[in-house]
Amino acid sequence: MQERLQKVLAGAGIGSRRECENIILEGRVTVDGNRVTTLGTSVDAEKNKIYCDGILIKPECKIYYLLNKPKGYLCTNYDELDRLKAIDIIKNVKQRLYTIGRLDKQSEGLIIITNDGELSNKLSHPKYAVSKTYFVEIDGYLTDETITALQSGIWLSFGKTQPVIIKKMHRGLKKSRFEMVLHEGKNREIRRMLADQGHKVKTLRRIKIGTLSDLNLKVGKYRKLTDEEVKSLYSMTEKNHMEKKHRK
Repeated sequence: MQERLQKVLAGAGIGSRRECENIILEGRVTVDGNRVTTLGTSVDAEKNKIYCDGILIKPECKIYYLLNKPKGYLCTNYDELDRLKAIDIIKNVKQRLYTIGRLDKQSEGLIIITNDGELSNKLSHPKYAVSKTYFVEIDGYLTDETITALQSGIWLSFGKTQPVIIKKMHRGLKKSRFEMVLHEGKNREIRRMLADQGHKVKTLRRIKIGTLSDLNLKVGKYRKLTDEEVKSLYSMTEKNHMEKKHRK
């Protein structure tokens, strides 16, 4: 995968992104035997031979974790208020990690934490149509009219939402429980859709990413993804992409 040279150097622990830019400008980096002194150069860390001060730069080993995020944690790498972050739950890891997609502070559930930028793009980009399944509990009775609106798409400030799937419903006068399946994930989208229909979300929990789930993973706990699970995620994105192209 092509990435900016300074990003590759920073990812290998050479220094901050800004420090790596200065290193390039000083002429201390070669790519396939050619000295690079300009910023903006793209390289493939898996294919190109990159040296800094005569030392071969090796790409980071890719690592993948599945975390059951608790409430109160942010899915970000930096927070100016120094609030709790999901990535800080993962211990004893040298690589720089980030979350794939987000769950808002008050939501919980499954999220992938990794240093694999390619997988992050594939699981997050709408063209790969990766489904996410959520358990939702709301105040009040979930009417047929609201179900129809959710399944058709609702106009919000950013535009019309994509149709969702509603299943496994238990509807009561005071509260309703159900599952929602989405293929996009705009900021607080589920909460905003339901608020538009007059419902406050009491519980929002992501329980599945594509076909990936783990009912035994307790809140606040995490585990490594298996090689088979990672391969399955890649295969799923490619399959979804091809099917989407053929439908056009």
